[in-house]
Amino acid sequence: MFDARTAKLLPAGEHITFAEFPGLRLSASSTGKSWIYRYKSLVDGRMRQLKIGRWPDISFNRAVTAWEELRQRRDAGEDPAAAARAERSATKERIAAARREAEEVAYSVASLCNDYWRGHIKTHRAPKGAAEVRRLFDKELGSFGALPVRDVTRAHAFELIQTLAEAKPVVAGQLRGELGAAWDYAIDSGKITEETPNWWRQILKGKIRSKGKKLAGKHIGTAKRVLSEDEVGALIRWLPNLPQLLQDTLMLYLWTACRGAEIVQVQGCEIVEEDTGWWWVIPKAKTKNRWREQATDLRVPLFGRAKAIMLRRKDRYGDGHLFPPRRGTAQHIEQKSIQSTLYCYQPYSKVRPKLYPHRLPVTHWTPHDLRRTSRTLLASMGCPNEIGEAVLGHVPPGIVGVYNLHAYDKERVEWLTKLSNHLEGLAAHQA
Repeated sequence: MFDARTAKLLPAGEHITFAEFPGLRLSASSTGKSWIYRYKSLVDGRMRQLKIGRWPDISFNRAVTAWEELRQRRDAGEDPAAAARAERSATKERIAAARREAEEVAYSVASLCNDYWRGHIKTHRAPKGAAEVRRLFDKELGSFGALPVRDVTRAHAFELIQTLAEAKPVVAGQLRGELGAAWDYAIDSGKITEETPNWWRQILKGKIRSKGKKLAGKHIGTAKRVLSEDEVGALIRWLPNLPQLLQDTLMLYLWTACRGAEIVQVQGCEIVEEDTGWWWVIPKAKTKNRWREQATDLRVPLFGRAKAIMLRRKDRYGDGHLFPPRRGTAQHIEQKSIQSTLYCYQPYSKVRPKLYPHRLPVTHWTPHDLRRTSRTLLASMGCPNEIGEAVLGHVPPGIVGVYNLHAYDKERVEWLTKLSNHLEGLAAHQA
């Protein structure tokens, strides 16, 4: 029979069996003593054991009662140990399911967007682009951000985008695209289930239309602005009325046809003299095509006013940024500051008229329109399309971009020389 003193003194690694109760044993370990039922399974003939409980929490008599019940189940063809494992597994699954459900309830649209921004946007977009996506989420989601992702319906998605599209169609299209990508990211990362519908990929597809730019309170349509030759000449003659920095950047738009972001980031070390003259070599990392494998540094030959501006600024600022800000810690001026300052000189602008008494002779245009104008002037002068696109820094699409790796340096020199001469001719001509 059972002796409590013997059980208490039982060393770790040893066990006590009971002839009257086959399979019942008290096993000792370093952490205590436990009642065990050891038996041969009638299901597969393998030895099994099942823990009944700890001694002395479970008394000998209670252990015998439990042993009798387990033995009867075993004799009836059941495998008690396997049944216990299945029950434990089912319990764990229930707990996990409850936890997942609680997490799904707590996982909001804002949380999903934050995970997408931190996990993808912040590391794969340029700082400026990442900041714009962050601002888009913070400003446009509003109370919708607090909605649990699992509760988002197609009607919810439609209402958010449709309401925004009525006032800001371009922003609505951007938000719809980013939310669609955020949902995909959440599914890929396991934050939400694969069965979660991505309504953003389906609602209002192809139905959001921009109303075009709005100036002086009026929509002016979506047409791309190109200045006429008379307007270009009048503008060049008038530019000395502007501050030197603004005047220089606008001249570079016209004389190089480069992007505004490339112009404001130019550094003196990128202005180099070669056998063929002065060149502005824009590192690939600074171009819009930095993510394209076949893209290279953009080489821009400098002529006329563009050359004079770059050399003057290089002489003043050395190898550093040639368009530093007047104040603050930024390395160079922001592209948007050029646009906002130029707006103050438009005839329809009402921003501090006493501070900006001069008004542009050519209205309703932006700095980027000058890049488009220079490309149009090149075409009108007979510049072949592939050379004009190379001047802009565009990478040829499709198979052409893979196999045509010609640098077009000689052609750039030829046609930017012609463009410079043509612009000087327009500036000298009085309409």
